[in-house]
Amino acid sequence: MTSLPRRNGILLHPTSLPGAHGCGDLGPAAYHFVDWLRTAGQALWQVLPLGSVGPGNSPYISPSAFAGNELLIDLGQLRDLGWLSQEDLRPLPAFPAERVDYDASRRYRLPRLRQAAKNFHERRDTAQDKAFARFCSAADPWLDDYALFMALDRAHGGDGRMWQDWPAPLAARQPAALRAARVEHAAEISFWKFCQWRFAEQWAAVKRYANSHQIEIVGDLPIFVAAHSADVWANPGLFDLDLQGRPRAVAGVPPDYFSATGQRWGNPLYRWPAHAAEGYRWWVSRMRQTMSLCDIVRIDHFRGFESFWEIPAAAETAIDGQWRPGPGEAVFAAMRRELADSRGRLPIIAEDLGIITPQVNALRQAIGLPGMRILQFAFDGDPRNPYLPHNYEADTVVYTGTHDNDTTRGWWESLGHPEQAYVRAYLGVEEDADSEMHWQMIRLACASVATLCVIPMQDVLGLDSSHRMNEPSQSEGSWEWRFSWQQVADGHARRLAELARLYGRSQG
Repeated sequence: MTSLPRRNGILLHPTSLPGAHGCGDLGPAAYHFVDWLRTAGQALWQVLPLGSVGPGNSPYISPSAFAGNELLIDLGQLRDLGWLSQEDLRPLPAFPAERVDYDASRRYRLPRLRQAAKNFHERRDTAQDKAFARFCSAADPWLDDYALFMALDRAHGGDGRMWQDWPAPLAARQPAALRAARVEHAAEISFWKFCQWRFAEQWAAVKRYANSHQIEIVGDLPIFVAAHSADVWANPGLFDLDLQGRPRAVAGVPPDYFSATGQRWGNPLYRWPAHAAEGYRWWVSRMRQTMSLCDIVRIDHFRGFESFWEIPAAAETAIDGQWRPGPGEAVFAAMRRELADSRGRLPIIAEDLGIITPQVNALRQAIGLPGMRILQFAFDGDPRNPYLPHNYEADTVVYTGTHDNDTTRGWWESLGHPEQAYVRAYLGVEEDADSEMHWQMIRLACASVATLCVIPMQDVLGLDSSHRMNEPSQSEGSWEWRFSWQQVADGHARRLAELARLYGRSQG
C-alpha cells in the first residue's frame, strides 16, 4: 500500500443512499454519489458487505457469503428493461426518508422483483436469456446452493426456524431429497437466481462508472458467516457443528470498548484443519467473488486469523470464552497463489481493531497488509497511543470512526471536560472550534501520514449520535441510517477537495 498514492474516501453503505423505494439502491442516487465524490476530490467509496441481510438487518449476518443484496436492485432499471410497468411501481408507500424500514422495503420490493422475474421468463428475449444463462453458469459454484437454500427457507423456514429445523432429508442434503426439491421449487429457485443476476449487472455498472471517474470501491468481507446460511448448510464439514448441524461454539469478542460483556456474534466457527485439507479452496473462492465486486477488500476481524474467541454455544454473553489458534498465514498464502497481482500483492486492508497482540501485528506484517487506525480511540492521554497520528506508519488506513463507532460529533459531545481539553490541545485549537470539531478531526485524519484516509458520511455532514450506523451492544435499530441530498451543501465538497489538495491526497 505504501507504493500507492495518498488518497481520501468516504464510508457510505448503498442502503444509506437517498431513494424512493424504502432503502438506498443502485439507481440514480448511486451515480450521483460517485459524481459528488469526484467533485469532492475523493478517490475511494467504502461500503459494508454487499450481501443480503437476515434478522437484525446486519450486512455482517447474511444468508450467503457470495450473494448480493436483492434490496439494492433498482426497480427503475427493471421498468426500463420492460419487465415492470410504471403502474407496477404504484402505489408507493410513505417510506421514512431518514432511515431504512427494512420490513416495509421488503414488502414493497419483493413482489415487484417477482413480477419482473415472471415477465422476464415469459417474454423470452434471446439476448437476455443468454446473458442470464451465462451468469448462472459462471456463478454455478455457489448460486445453485444459494437459490435452493432461499427457496427451501421460504417453504420450511420463518418464525426463527433455521435450516437444521427443516425436514431431516433436506437438512442433511440427501441427494434424492435435493433432486425432488429442485423440481418442486423450480420457479422459486429461478426467482432467486434472477435477483442475483440483476444485482450483479447493476453493481457492475455502478463499479464501472466509479472506476471511470477514478473512484475505487473498498468492499468488506466478514471473517465469519451466519449459522443460517447457504454456506453452512452446503458445506457443514467446514464448520464446527454438532451431529444436528448446530454450532458447538460460536464467534465473538471478549469485553472491550464497545461492551462490558463482550460481543456474542453467534456465528459458527471454522474447522480450520478441514479448510487446510482442501487447500483453503472455499476461502479462495470467497475472496475471488468479493474482489470481483470491489477494488480493495477490508477483511473484518482480521485478528481472528491469528486467534479467535470461542464462546460456548449455550452461553448468553461473550464473557466465558477462550482464545483458540487461527490458520495464520496459510489461508492468505492460498489466496496469494491464485489472486495476487503481478507483484504478489493482495488488495486487502486488515481490520486490526480490538484486542491486538504482538502476534496479530506480526501476522499482518508478514502478509504485508495495511492496518487501520481510528481517531476516536486516540485520546486517552497516553502519547504512545497507537491511534494518535504521530505514531502512525504510512502503511495504514485512518478513519475518524467506523460504522461501529459513534459519529464524531456524538463522540465529541460524550467526552468529559478533561478529555475535550486534551483533544483541543492535541489539535492546537480553542473552544471556539468546538462547533466544527468534526472538521477538525477530518483535517487531522487527512493530514496524517496514513496512505489512505476514509471518513464516514455522517462526519462530513456533522451529524449527532442519532445518525450512527451501528451500535454493537444493541440488537435493534442499527443499519438504518440514510442521508438526503438536502443535507449536503456545496461547501462540503469544496472543503473535502481542499483538504485532499492541501495534504497531497488529490486525484490530480
